[in-house]
Amino acid sequence: MQHKKFDYIVLGSGVAGLRAAIELAAHGDVAVITKCFLGESSSEYAQGGVAVVLNDDDDIFLHIDDTLKAGDGLCDRDAVLTLVEEGPRYIRELIAWGAQFDMHGGNLSFTREAAHSVNRIIHAQGDATGHEIVRSLKEHAGKFLNIYRVEYMYAIDFLVEDGRVTGVLTVDEKTGEQFAYYSKAVVVATGGAGRLFNRTTNPEVATGDGAAMAFRAYAELEDMEFYQFHPTALHFPGAPAFLLSESMRGEGAYLKNQNNERFCTKYHEDGELAPRDVVSRSIFFEMQELNTDHMYLDLTHLDKDFVKNRFPKIHSTCLEYGIDITLDLIPVSPAAHYYMGGIKTDTEGRTALKGLYACGEAACTGVHGANRLASNSLLEGVVYGGRSAKAAVRECNGFDILETEPEDRPLIKEEDYTKALRDIQNTMWLYVSVSRNEEGLKKAIDFLENYLVHFEGKRPADRKTAELRNLAEVGLMMAKAALARPGSRGGHYRDDLPERMSENTHIYFSDAEYNPRIR
Repeated sequence: MQHKKFDYIVLGSGVAGLRAAIELAAHGDVAVITKCFLGESSSEYAQGGVAVVLNDDDDIFLHIDDTLKAGDGLCDRDAVLTLVEEGPRYIRELIAWGAQFDMHGGNLSFTREAAHSVNRIIHAQGDATGHEIVRSLKEHAGKFLNIYRVEYMYAIDFLVEDGRVTGVLTVDEKTGEQFAYYSKAVVVATGGAGRLFNRTTNPEVATGDGAAMAFRAYAELEDMEFYQFHPTALHFPGAPAFLLSESMRGEGAYLKNQNNERFCTKYHEDGELAPRDVVSRSIFFEMQELNTDHMYLDLTHLDKDFVKNRFPKIHSTCLEYGIDITLDLIPVSPAAHYYMGGIKTDTEGRTALKGLYACGEAACTGVHGANRLASNSLLEGVVYGGRSAKAAVRECNGFDILETEPEDRPLIKEEDYTKALRDIQNTMWLYVSVSRNEEGLKKAIDFLENYLVHFEGKRPADRKTAELRNLAEVGLMMAKAALARPGSRGGHYRDDLPERMSENTHIYFSDAEYNPRIR
């Protein structure tokens, strides 16, 4: 096994990981380890925009209030305050580095999305905001000769000594060779876990790796029951669950049922602009009532040129499937989109383990609470990517690099990856998705516990096997946390206990027994 040493390691190369790497580069050599090519992440596919207080009609207290309301009372107020106060500076910095956001009359162009009280969403190329931010961060990171791109290298487990993370055990996806990477500190920015579900807007890389690795290393995980299902993903035979941005409803699109009727106000007074979890459930319930598998998004009443220019990527993608969004109703249904839970951190990105920091969707900073406010995620990635890196430098720069030997374990390889993945995804979608209940959650828990048995005492030999283990572990925590919360709150809905659970409690995992703790 080869050993390699860097001052700092960043796992993941989306917005949060790239921003962390840039911050760390002023203080030593940085390895950005990513299991695919640099930049491949959920960030790359984020369409809607960035929620940030740069509009004269806006102020930080409005943004804070909107975030707290969307989070259904479970946000960490200090984390939200940090995000909103520091957000403008980080976005101006991105612009200085070359990020090109859409302009109107020489000023930034602002729009509104669900649950925002004012127009505060900035966007790029209409509906390619994530792509533009990733592009500008990759370009800026490329100016640093001490940022090393380690692509197609899959992180299997953290290396730990006396409660400190000393590095990462990895496998080269092309050769199968294992490597040990050592550093003073590791910043986790591996993204979410959308691939738990058979309908997701996330790319294939979103398999919950960072959270599962942190759990196995005895870090603390928080709010694992809170998963956000985007209301409007394309539902068309042969097409992926392509995201149809919240901005479409913010610009005036309607949701309609098979009878060409708007229905969202039946479920919430704000209709199509209610919080995401509410709109997702509205669609879900309407589908159940009409015994169908989709609803429709309607932009046909909007100016055709405006729609094409505002949503060029969505327009061109839908045309590939014979849908002209300026003329046709778009078939949609909910899809797994964003994890509010993850590795518990404070406002500095610190975890329960010395030398381990987390940011972006892999982390649970407390910003999102029970339900993420639309377009806060890209801002969180930039702000907390920078903050976690600063804390890592401040607290770990004087550390020695320790070469901890990985524990010797027999290797295991899943021979039927496709079937195993399909079984996990189908189980999660049936029992742990938009609507949950005790009976279904117990079925999911039994299935996932039985599946994980054959990993005991062994180490995955390749990326696909490791991803299955991570998905099963994260899915098990999600199901157990959902069972442990006897009521509904935000993105967690129990159809057997639909009343809002008023207690402001959080659920944690911090040992290898998958025992949820409530406090």
